[in-house]
Amino acid sequence: MGRKIKVLLAKVGLDGHDRGIMMVAMALKDAGMEVVYTGLHQSPAQVAEAALQESVDIVGISSLADAHRTLAPNVVDEIKKRGLDIPVILGGFIQPEDIPELEAKGVSKVFGINTRLDTIVSYVKELSGQ
Repeated sequence: MGRKIKVLLAKVGLDGHDRGIMMVAMALKDAGMEVVYTGLHQSPAQVAEAALQESVDIVGISSLADAHRTLAPNVVDEIKKRGLDIPVILGGFIQPEDIPELEAKGVSKVFGINTRLDTIVSYVKELSGQ
């Protein structure tokens, strides 16, 4: 058995809705992963710095406030500025037409609000090579 997958979850920007990300955190923990939750109202720089300090494998951000087209790519950029190669996944209320743009700007995968928790867990395992 290898090392546990370590996932950092964050709410970026002014979005104060954390019920969904808490459910994702519990599903990842139940699947045997280590989860670091930074809490609400994080800046992209704070998320990237936490990813560096915590040595995480994956960063997951949640957006329910329609700021994902700016904030998610900014998180990706801040992670790269620190010389890190950590995939970023995004979940929440994301318009389907925004997904290609987000993926082109470096977001690894986008999950909508109706995504099953086991689908997210499976993707995180796959993304981390387990």
